[in-house]
Amino acid sequence: MSFFTSLSGMRNAETDLRVISNNIANAETAGFKKSNAQFADLVATGGSTDPRRTPGIGAAVSAISQDFGLGQLEQTGRVLDVAINGDGFIATANAISGDVTFTRNGNLQLVATGELQDAFGDLVQAFPVDATGTPTSTTPANVLVPTVNGAGETLSSISLDAQGLLVATYSDGSNEPVAMISLASFASNGGLRPIGQTKWETTADSGPPTYGQPGIGNLGQLFSGALERSNVDLAEEMVSLLTAQRNFQANARAIDTATAISQTVLNLQR
Repeated sequence: MSFFTSLSGMRNAETDLRVISNNIANAETAGFKKSNAQFADLVATGGSTDPRRTPGIGAAVSAISQDFGLGQLEQTGRVLDVAINGDGFIATANAISGDVTFTRNGNLQLVATGELQDAFGDLVQAFPVDATGTPTSTTPANVLVPTVNGAGETLSSISLDAQGLLVATYSDGSNEPVAMISLASFASNGGLRPIGQTKWETTADSGPPTYGQPGIGNLGQLFSGALERSNVDLAEEMVSLLTAQRNFQANARAIDTATAISQTVLNLQR
């Protein structure tokens, strides 16, 4: 039994190493959130088992939890680099399927057609606004910045304030509110499923998204000209890496010891 107990420890140490390695690999990924492996013990027990003699039979992975703590905000000076100083997520929709996912990576792009996209081509979701910049709906939709205004003047620049209001400026100097970036919150961020590209999708555990305006509640304000760095602490991860390595080595040594004892017993029986 000691072989299988130590084997479970080696498997868990390998899982821990994989989680830590993924954290380290994404230390420079904007909007990345680190994960932590959690374990639970396994006990051989039964209705007639003496609790004073209950042996452990190893461990198993109980969860790989995500840490949604805020990463450092790094100034970039680019207008469409957006950081969220709060718990909200930027919602983006796939241009083909329409599937909505959520991200903390605010590296946004304005394409020639006037669509506002994230770094991977998904369409940013925002509330429509009137001429004063007041939202006219609580249902977000794709952002489309007019490249030419009513007077026939071409788009010269865009700006974004802390409340998420996107304003277009045209060659004649006129300004036109376009949309207000919406932020999403969830009953349980830990229930979100990571799908790569620093994006998450909803699950039954996370609950559906609730959309709101930046700066309201815990959603946080938007910082234009900045990106949120990964919340991975490399020093902490290196310590965890050494610990996981030692755990793996200790379990491997336990198997060696069990093998030596078994070999001794077999030699005695000859």
